[in-house]
Amino acid sequence: MHLLVGALLLAVVLYFLYRAFTAASGKGGTSSPAMDEAVERDFAFLSGGLLFLRTREGAINQLHSPYAQEAVDRRERSKERHSWKEGTSFRVAAGGGTRSFDSLDQPILATSATYGDDGSLYYFLRDDTVGGLFCKDAQGEREQRILLRQNLKLSDLSLSPDGGRFAASSSLSDGISNLVIFDRDGSQLREITGGDTIDSAPAWIPSAPQRLLFQSAGLARDERGFVQAIGYSSIQMLQMDTGKVVPVLDQPGHDCLKPKVDRQGNLLFIRRPYESPRYGATNLLLDTLLFPFRLLRALFHYLNFFSLTYTRKPLTTSTGPSVQADLKSVLLQGRRVDAEKALRNERPVYGVPSLVPSSWVLVRRTQQGDESILATNVASYDLAADGTVVYSNGKGVFAIFPDGRTAIALRDQLIAEVYAGSMT
Repeated sequence: MHLLVGALLLAVVLYFLYRAFTAASGKGGTSSPAMDEAVERDFAFLSGGLLFLRTREGAINQLHSPYAQEAVDRRERSKERHSWKEGTSFRVAAGGGTRSFDSLDQPILATSATYGDDGSLYYFLRDDTVGGLFCKDAQGEREQRILLRQNLKLSDLSLSPDGGRFAASSSLSDGISNLVIFDRDGSQLREITGGDTIDSAPAWIPSAPQRLLFQSAGLARDERGFVQAIGYSSIQMLQMDTGKVVPVLDQPGHDCLKPKVDRQGNLLFIRRPYESPRYGATNLLLDTLLFPFRLLRALFHYLNFFSLTYTRKPLTTSTGPSVQADLKSVLLQGRRVDAEKALRNERPVYGVPSLVPSSWVLVRRTQQGDESILATNVASYDLAADGTVVYSNGKGVFAIFPDGRTAIALRDQLIAEVYAGSMT
C-alpha cells in the first residue's frame, strides 16, 4: 500500500515538473524567440469585437471611432427621451407585445481591418442595422467615412496590391457569404461569387491582379431550408476577367483557411482538422440525462430575470468577480473554442498559452507542391509587404521574419484576428 501511494506521489510530481518544463520552454520553433521589443512593427488585432492598435514602440491602444461615439451618444439621447414610457401603456405594441426603447442593446462591433501602403488603417464597423468602412491616417488623428449602408456586413477586408480596390466577404441573412469587390473610395460595390456556400478570406495574387484566392465551404440544409451542417473549407481561385472559379487546394478531412501568396509565389494557409457534425446515441443519452438539470437552470434564470426587473436584486448573493463570457468560449475562424479547456490542456507557444491546438498549423506550399509547417497553434495570421508573417495563437502575437527568426510581439491578450502593419 505504501509503495502504491509513493508511486502515485512520484507520478504527480513528475507530471507537474513536465508541465512546468513545457510552459517554460514553449512550442512552435527550435530557436529561442526574441523579446517583445524586437518587433518594431505596427499591427492591429480584434478582441471581443473591439479593434486595438499596437505601435512599433509596444504601446497598445483601443481604436476610438468618432462615428461609433456619435452613434452611441444618439442612442443614449433617444433612450433618455423614451425613458418616461417605461411602465406605461406606451410600451405595449399593436400585437400585444412590448416595445423596446433600449437601443443600446445593439453594440457597434469591428469585424475586420487592413493597412494601406501609406500606413493608413481601414476598418469595418457595424451593428444590427448599419455597416460602414472607415479609414484613419497613419497618425491616427482623422477618421474618414468611406462607405455606409443599411444591412451591410463585411469582413476579411483585403486591399489590392495597387491599392485601388478592396475585396471582402459579405454575410447574408440566410447563412450565405459571398465575395464582393469595390473601389477604394467605396463606389462600385458588387458581388463576384454566388451559390449556397460560405466564401470568405479573399486574397489578391501580387503577380496576377485579375486572380483572387478565397476559402469556400458548402452548406447542407434540411427540407425547410435551415442550415444543418457546414462542409470543410477548400481554397479556390476566382478568375475575375472570366468569372470562372478554379479549385486550388482541396484536402478532405481538413479545413484550408485564409490563403495568401507571398513574394516568391508560395501559398500560405492555415490547416486544421475538419470537425463534422455528429449526433448519435451518446448525444441522445447525455441530453436525456441532463434535461432535468438544464430545465431547472432555465427556470432559475427566468425567475432571476423577474427578480432583477421588479426588485433590482438578483436571486444569488455570490461575491467575487464574474466569469467573463469571452474567457469561457470564443469564436476563432468560424469554430467555437472552449477557452478554459484550451488554456488548461494546450501546450504554450514560447511560454504563451494557446487557445487552439497544435493541429492548427500554418503551412507554406511551394508552386511545386512541397509543403512545410511554419508554425503550430495558429489561430490567425497576416502577411506583411516585406514578407514577415505575423500570427497569433489566440493569446499572443508572434512574428516570423524572412530570415527565419521568430519574435514575440504581444502576450496575454485575447486575440481573434491579427493584421500586420508597417516596419520602421
